[in-house]
Amino acid sequence: MLAIEQLNWDKVNHLMPVIIQHAVSGTVLMLGFMNPAALIQTQTTGKVTFYSRTKQRLWVKGETSGNYLQLVDIATDCDQDSLLILALPLGPTCHNGTNSCFTEIKTDWTFFHDLENLLAARKTAPLDSSYTARLYASGTKRIAQKVGEEGVETALAATVKNRPELKNEAADLVYHLLVLLQDQNLKFSDVITILRQRHTENA
Repeated sequence: MLAIEQLNWDKVNHLMPVIIQHAVSGTVLMLGFMNPAALIQTQTTGKVTFYSRTKQRLWVKGETSGNYLQLVDIATDCDQDSLLILALPLGPTCHNGTNSCFTEIKTDWTFFHDLENLLAARKTAPLDSSYTARLYASGTKRIAQKVGEEGVETALAATVKNRPELKNEAADLVYHLLVLLQDQNLKFSDVITILRQRHTENA
């Protein structure tokens, strides 16, 4: 929990700017403002709550649309006069129906997150719609076999120092690994959680 009294509310006339960032993809979703009551409610309920300058009241993002922002973490800047919130959006963030209120800039992790969502959608897609849909239909054993094959081919490319082929085979390996994780109802963030735990234990 972020200590309310440690923030420099006087500097911002008790209305602090808040940047909302997607907790997985890193996409900047929106900019809002909080007074102390909004921050307290955000931390208490787990739903990001702002102070609406137009309505002059607390405003829970998604209270009308149902597209809430689930709180993951909060950080303050070095001057204690602005906040960065990591959140998981339940639907589009912008009232225009887009994921972000900003013109979205695609980073590598944004693309990775979008790819994972696309692969998840392919699980229920018609078989003739894509290779991925047919791969899911072939079953776990075949998907796992493809991961093994691509892993061997990636290692062989590295052994002969064929860098272009190594990049191609590594891309195939990551793709098939993501499909396997989705087949098992897992996400790559589950893998990152394990890596974080190991990093902490071995630090």
